[in-house]
Amino acid sequence: MYSAARRAAAGICLAAALTITACGGTDSQSNPSGTPPQQVTLITHGSFALSDPVVAQFEAETGLELVVLPADDAGAMVNQLILTKDAPLADAVFGIDNTFASRAINEGILEPYTSPAGGPEQQQLAAGLEGQLTAIDFSDVCVNADLRTVPDGAALTFADLADPRFKDQLVVENPATSSPGLAFLLATIAAHGEDGWLDYWHKLKDNGVKVVSGWEEAYYQDFSGPSSEGDRPLVVSYASSPPSEADPASGQPVTAAALDTCFRQVEYAGVLKGAANPTGARQLVDFLLSQAVQRDVPGSMWVYPAVADTPLPEDWARLAPLAGNPWGLAPADIAAHRDEWLQLFNDQILG
Repeated sequence: MYSAARRAAAGICLAAALTITACGGTDSQSNPSGTPPQQVTLITHGSFALSDPVVAQFEAETGLELVVLPADDAGAMVNQLILTKDAPLADAVFGIDNTFASRAINEGILEPYTSPAGGPEQQQLAAGLEGQLTAIDFSDVCVNADLRTVPDGAALTFADLADPRFKDQLVVENPATSSPGLAFLLATIAAHGEDGWLDYWHKLKDNGVKVVSGWEEAYYQDFSGPSSEGDRPLVVSYASSPPSEADPASGQPVTAAALDTCFRQVEYAGVLKGAANPTGARQLVDFLLSQAVQRDVPGSMWVYPAVADTPLPEDWARLAPLAGNPWGLAPADIAAHRDEWLQLFNDQILG
């Protein structure tokens, strides 16, 4: 069964792979006997987590050992997979989302596969992705507020974030390397239009917004929430984050999502082209839609399961409501303009 020690070792292997092309076991030439591999390797972002009993169930049902390669944020992970696509790092990938999916498809890192295990609602979450990815979970990317400092945080709007009363209080992720960072950028583009989003970001910059590389850095190092070490009471995170921060004694919320700032994010799993164990990769993608996993993801990864009617924790209706009308952009628009938007952001906001 995979463990924290194995994840640490896999992280070393991943870092080395970017220098020497691939870790042992991912190249078909490393298995000259033709014996089917007894492992399946999953590359995923740093926030991936499944409970040990669920992993044990997969290993018992398939006879495969699950090896997890932890990458950084989803955007950085997609970049890594593109750089190593001629010698893939793993068999399967989890965590490519709807902001980066078109790039992964266009770069040819995926073997076409869509799990037959999902129903119509789950399949709709992957519509337009050419049958190459399977939707596993979703959530809304929104600004989260530490209610101890910003008691009206749930009601904040984009305009509020640029208000001087919130100067030096917001931390966001770099959209070039972070999927929630890109989701938030897309929300601002949807809200302010092609002619207004850069002006809005200049206002955020003037108001002291801090841009960091990824979600874990933003949330755990800069945010002031109970599980964090920072001093900024506003952070780009998820509508499903507040239950993890609720007061353990009273159950009352300590953080809240500003639902007027949300972008609906969907996470996918897929089979990597050139995988050493494509059969195991398909089994793993199928398993991620099982009831065991779908029931597990709210508590293990703080996201909503993609399979409709999966039971949710009782307090989610109160602490983790989804946005009624999240901001969104058509996948074709994202694919056509993502690089242009990122370049403008880099030049004018980070530059």
